[in-house]
Amino acid sequence: MDIYQVLKNDHDELKVLVDELVNLNEDDDFRFILIDQISDLLVPHSRAEESIFYNSLRVVNADKKITFLGFQEHLEVEGQLRQLQIKDKLSLDWKATAEKLRNSLLHHIEDEETEIFAEARTAFTKQESESMGDAFVQLKAKVQKEGFIKHTADMIINMMPPRLIDKLKNLGEPRT
Repeated sequence: MDIYQVLKNDHDELKVLVDELVNLNEDDDFRFILIDQISDLLVPHSRAEESIFYNSLRVVNADKKITFLGFQEHLEVEGQLRQLQIKDKLSLDWKATAEKLRNSLLHHIEDEETEIFAEARTAFTKQESESMGDAFVQLKAKVQKEGFIKHTADMIINMMPPRLIDKLKNLGEPRT
């Protein structure tokens, strides 16, 4: 499956989850499960998407503004997710934060599926987009097994200039 369809499948699943969350009553305990499901899908999706999709776009000299916008929106959405998790644990007004998260996520998905996908379709062949789809699925599964600190470090590394990314990702590996 190509990268566009794989990403869209995750986007569709995220839309369903955030819609369910926003439509819950304030005191519905099912929100705990939904917030965890959103986090478990969103964070690995973002890291794999940045590493495989956005960084590939940056390497082929695609519009840097578009990929930077994607990174920026990931940061915003994940910040809102973290606020939601904290507010929910402290029994604060989680619903308003959930609505804000939903709106930001829908905005990001719209930007990505229109502008960023259009840019990528001019930059990559069908075979390249299928290879990226496979790589995305593999990396997302790996990221799902890793912890929060690693996710945060990967976000920072993914936003660095492409020439530095491989060097930083391989810092802890033994030299051969």
